[in-house]
Amino acid sequence: MSHVQEYKCPRCGGAVAFDSGTQKLKCPYCGTEFDIEALESYENDTDSGQTDDMNWETSAGGQWQAGEAEGLCTFVCKSCGGEIVGDENTAATSCPFCGNPVVMTGQFSGALKPDYIIPFKLDKKAAKAALQKHYGGKRLLPPIFRDQNHIDEIKGVYVPFWLFDADAEVSVHYKATSVQNWSDSNYNYTETSYFSVSRSGVIGFEQVPVDGSTRMPDDLMESIEPFRFDDAVEFKAAYLAGYLADRYDVDAAQSTERANTRIKRSAEEAFASTVKGYTSVTPETSIVKLYGGSAKYALLPVWLLNTTWNGEIFTFAMNGQTGKLVGDLPVDRGAARKWTIGITVLCGAVVYGLAWLLHLAGAL
Repeated sequence: MSHVQEYKCPRCGGAVAFDSGTQKLKCPYCGTEFDIEALESYENDTDSGQTDDMNWETSAGGQWQAGEAEGLCTFVCKSCGGEIVGDENTAATSCPFCGNPVVMTGQFSGALKPDYIIPFKLDKKAAKAALQKHYGGKRLLPPIFRDQNHIDEIKGVYVPFWLFDADAEVSVHYKATSVQNWSDSNYNYTETSYFSVSRSGVIGFEQVPVDGSTRMPDDLMESIEPFRFDDAVEFKAAYLAGYLADRYDVDAAQSTERANTRIKRSAEEAFASTVKGYTSVTPETSIVKLYGGSAKYALLPVWLLNTTWNGEIFTFAMNGQTGKLVGDLPVDRGAARKWTIGITVLCGAVVYGLAWLLHLAGAL
């Protein structure tokens, strides 16, 4: 028995049939007609069996040359396990991730040498000012968070990032509608037109960052982006003087899944922004195929603050290049209860006032 190709209506999903009168394919459910060639092309594009193909060349970083890492030492946090790199002048310090003391374990060794580094552009004073601004206007912030002593716990850390470059070949199909409304003396009318919209092309991505540390929350690191990579320079150990550096524990190959996700989302958003003039647009199929992908290893500047409130650690991060600061703030529950009661009373007064006005209007 031969296989019969069944075509689906792009508008409603129903099976279409050939209409001998119009010599077109017609959907018996919504009545939409299609040219045979157009629908065949659409079916081939949306059911081609292609999948997203994302292969990366991830030989990022290089090897340390003889004597190049002299003066670098490693520190290990006995609480969270974080391994930190500092220079030989770094005194006893605390972990930038959890705030507990760290222990120097010896000379730095192993790991890849970074390809690039973005040096710190902003100092601790700027980080303190940004944090104070972040506190501003927060009525429910516990008073202890306004104490200057807590701001002094801020530390400058070079965070390991993998920077991904790739070209993306994109093919996306959308279902779109256009709705028009009008009326006459007897009726209100609504006409909805349905469209199949396709977009395809190639878009390039450079230096898509993915942090290489499990100790740094991914959402926190993404929130302080973007970094300006025109400030990136060839790595030299001297840039670490006076700062700490986190050693990566997620390599480039392990980071490709996040890079794929970020690039695919960005590519889809870029192509969707070109579909204009419709009432609604719904993505139907999306194929993103990457090629020429490669990764580089870089250290990027971040100011970190960890402080504890009621046994919970709160982490704030500031981009050490641009000054963008993010982080969740704790809530003073006592102040929150008072605020909630005040809002409730105010809403009750407004409702009572409206009811009284409506009563007066009825009486009139």
